Amino acid sequence: MPSETDVRPQPQIPDRHAAGVTFAARLAFENVSHCYGSRQTIRDVSLEIEPGEVMCLLGPSGSGKTTLLRIAAGIEAQSSGRLLLNGREIAGPNVYLPPEKRGIGLMFQDFALFPHMTVLDNVRYGLTAVPKADALKQAMHALERVGLAHYADKHPHLLSGGEQQRVALARALVPRPAVLLMDEPFSGLDSRLKDSIRADTLAILREARVTAVIVTHDAEEAMRMADRIALLKDGRLVQLGSSEDLYRRPQSLFAAAFFSEINQLEGIVRDGAVRTPLGTFSARHVADGKPVDVVIRLSGITISEKGGAVQARVLSRRFLGIADLFTLAVDGCDVQIRARIRADLVPAGLRDVTVSVNERDTLVFEKATISD
Repeated sequence: MPSETDVRPQPQIPDRHAAGVTFAARLAFENVSHCYGSRQTIRDVSLEIEPGEVMCLLGPSGSGKTTLLRIAAGIEAQSSGRLLLNGREIAGPNVYLPPEKRGIGLMFQDFALFPHMTVLDNVRYGLTAVPKADALKQAMHALERVGLAHYADKHPHLLSGGEQQRVALARALVPRPAVLLMDEPFSGLDSRLKDSIRADTLAILREARVTAVIVTHDAEEAMRMADRIALLKDGRLVQLGSSEDLYRRPQSLFAAAFFSEINQLEGIVRDGAVRTPLGTFSARHVADGKPVDVVIRLSGITISEKGGAVQARVLSRRFLGIADLFTLAVDGCDVQIRARIRADLVPAGLRDVTVSVNERDTLVFEKATISD
């Protein structure tokens, strides 16, 4: 990161700490790479987030999600490439704008609330360029927006995890940032609260009309919140699109497995199809003779006492509430097959069954093209 004596020119971007209106901005990463020593963490990522868009950076641990967020915030400096806000370079070979000058807000994973300050003082902390009376008024309005004005005089330790999350959101929004960055904001919440807190947060982001970038490792969470999802693996952007794009049209085995539970079988393409113990599936996009991975989603398998396409035996059955999870042995298959069936559709006690596959829930990937 540039030192305090760095004299590279800095673009003039309006100070958003005193702004009365949120102006959603376009944030763009251009061929951004990053290294920790000899280890490359981001590999030539280009990504553009549109004004007012909610973008989720999704991927497993170590995929580079948080590093990209820190680069956008100015906490980390990229090794190469550029970062642009509304088409204006804010970090790159010729320019480095420090975090406080970017008009970009950051909400940390652990909320980072000050325990010795009241909720109201926590929220107004970032309004350094605003007279105190105005800052208090704006902070109270932000608390009203998240439904916590009645806790203004309380201290954070008296609030629940969900309430602390909303205070942190209010604090991040009160300076009216052009872009709001959120690092796994729901990871510390009780699973029973997540749905309502996520819905409330999304409504607030829409109301504030802020461009938002949310880091998560949870595919369902990304699908619930994002306009578009950027899927990362090993520092690379492997696919970008809507939740429907990534679920229905994954471009790799990695993407398919990240968005749904799958069975994975191997085969060879012959005459535009691949034969497996669970049936024959179209593979016209792959040349004959090529080895492939056949992906079958757990939800794409049906089980019946008779009349199905393939004979199978039930090895185990787990009740999961709305569904039963089956493990099956299928004739001619050297791996166990899993199926997720709506609870109580399969009579209890069945051991010998038949299985059919909905081809809409199958995908075929050429092995030679799977680099991830």
